[in-house]
Amino acid sequence: MRLCIVSETWAPEINGVAHTLRRLSHELACQGVTIDLIRPKPRNTAVGQTGAIHTELHVSRLPLPGYRDVQIGLTTPARMRRFFLTRRPDVIYLATQGPLGWAARQAALALHIPLVAGWHTNFDHYCHSYGLGFLAATTRRYLRYFHNGCALTLVPTPAQADTLRSSGIGNVHVLARGIDGDMFSPERRDASLRHRWGVNDHQPVALYVGRLAAEKNLALLQETFHAMRSARPDMAQIIVGDGPGRAQLQKALPDAHFTGFLPPEALSRHYASADLFLFPSLSETWGNVVTEAMASGLAVVAYQHAASAELIQSGHNGLTILQGDSEGFRQAAVALCQRPADYARFGRLARLRALEQNWSGIARQLLTYLHQAQETYHAPASSCRI
Repeated sequence: MRLCIVSETWAPEINGVAHTLRRLSHELACQGVTIDLIRPKPRNTAVGQTGAIHTELHVSRLPLPGYRDVQIGLTTPARMRRFFLTRRPDVIYLATQGPLGWAARQAALALHIPLVAGWHTNFDHYCHSYGLGFLAATTRRYLRYFHNGCALTLVPTPAQADTLRSSGIGNVHVLARGIDGDMFSPERRDASLRHRWGVNDHQPVALYVGRLAAEKNLALLQETFHAMRSARPDMAQIIVGDGPGRAQLQKALPDAHFTGFLPPEALSRHYASADLFLFPSLSETWGNVVTEAMASGLAVVAYQHAASAELIQSGHNGLTILQGDSEGFRQAAVALCQRPADYARFGRLARLRALEQNWSGIARQLLTYLHQAQETYHAPASSCRI
């Protein structure tokens, strides 16, 4: 099979979409799939083609105003058609519904190439987080039209699948996310790193990993860290990531350690050297950082949403709080940081659950979906509502 992936983000960019696509492309290549890639031109022109990719097409990129780490790809359907004609894929995977995804979608429909779309971003949430709530209804209509022109739409969780089906999107299926249990492991715990944080083996370390941006609910993170520090003044607080919210958060949390984005090896040591993981965001479709934290043996406090809802049995291998209950979130984190036996037990059981998420098996499921898209593409038009 020849697959073309269309995405506005790719490694070495650090985000959940880039990480997921990199791992899936690697596993699919190992299973004999030839993969082409269409993406915006990399910021660092020294970055070469990734090993799993056969051919790349780079398009123009436009940084998102006010958030330059996020970029939009710009091209035309005509250019997409020319690329597909020279390297005709059996299936196209659309990881973006923006202008780049739209151009690829139009070209594929013109050439009768099956489309599979991935739902990697909760656009409604982003509209509200950035003061654009008035665009939410229009965005939903556009997304319904976009996805109903595809053979399949893949989402990470059954709850997300139900949400999309209820909004009028058809042919929705679930494709979960995996974890590298060797990279993210308690065995990477680093005593010297904890020493630099100013804690010994008996003092707790609370960690956050992710973009520092409005959609991540940073206000609650800030409030929760303050409350935990009041209960455990000897606790270290580590914040890994970067973004437009970093300066304000650093001012509000002067005692916290801010690292910026970290390469994988350093990131895995930071996870394993912590004890608790806080994740107040509700913007994720999955949340790879949750599975990374669980695989690293951390007790996770998160909302009952996305990966946390799927993987955490609250009170058994972590704590989940009903969505929107900010006071419950704070109280749960404050209580847990004072109970070392509980957070150690949660962490051990969390790793066992996370290791059930195997990338190879998930890639095999994706390959099955890609073949299904090929087989059903010539079904009557009524089966693919537009």
